[in-house]
Amino acid sequence: MTSPEQPPQLDWRDQTIPVSRQFDDPYFSLAGGLDETRHVFLSGNHLPDRFRDGFHIAELGFGTGLNLLATLLAHQGTGHLHYTSFEAFPMTPQDVARAQQTFPETAPVSGSFLDQWSTGARTLQFPNLTARIIIGDARETLPAWQGKADAWFLDGFSPAKNPELWSPDLMHEVARHTAPGGTFATYTAAGHVRRALAEAGFAVTRQPGFGRKRHMSTGVLTRA
Repeated sequence: MTSPEQPPQLDWRDQTIPVSRQFDDPYFSLAGGLDETRHVFLSGNHLPDRFRDGFHIAELGFGTGLNLLATLLAHQGTGHLHYTSFEAFPMTPQDVARAQQTFPETAPVSGSFLDQWSTGARTLQFPNLTARIIIGDARETLPAWQGKADAWFLDGFSPAKNPELWSPDLMHEVARHTAPGGTFATYTAAGHVRRALAEAGFAVTRQPGFGRKRHMSTGVLTRA
C-alpha cells in the first residue's frame, strides 16, 4: 500500500520564502532563487546548450518546483525533454503558489504547472517537456528507478542539516542512474559530498558559487 503524501511543515521568511521546520533550511536562496537556479543547475550543467530531443534531467529535491520552471523557461528550442524529480515531502498547491509569487518571471509557465499540481497530478505535461515527480524517500525510490539522467540537479537541503540525501550510498545511486558522460551540479562544496561523488565515478570540479556562497560543485561521469 502506498503511504499518504506528507507535506512539509513550513515557516515563512519575509512572508515569501518557505523554510523547512524539519531541516531548518530555506527552499531557495535568500539572494534570489531563480538566479541561483540558473547559475547552479542550468549553467552548472551547461544548459540549455546541451538540450536535445529526449534529454533527461533528474533532480533530488523538487521543493517549490522552481528548478522545473527555470528549465521550462530555458528550453525554447525544439525537442522534448524529460524531467524526473525525487521528493519526500511534496508541498501543497497553496504553499507552492505562495512561494512562486516571488518569481513573476515564471508566470508564463507557472500557471500550467499549478493547474496540474492542484489536481494531485505527479506526471506533468508541457508542450516541450514531461515531468514526473516521484514521491518518497530517495534512498528507496532512486534505487528502484529504471531511468538514467543526462544531467542531475542535486538540490536537497543543506548536507549539514539533511545528511541522508548526501550519503555515499545515494551518491553511488546517482552515478548508477547517470548516462555515460552525464553531469551533475549542486550548490554545495562540502568535502564529504565531493568525495562521495568522486568515489562514485564523477570527475568533480569546484566552481564559483552563487551570491555569498564562495563555491559550488559540478562533475562529469567518467566511469560507471
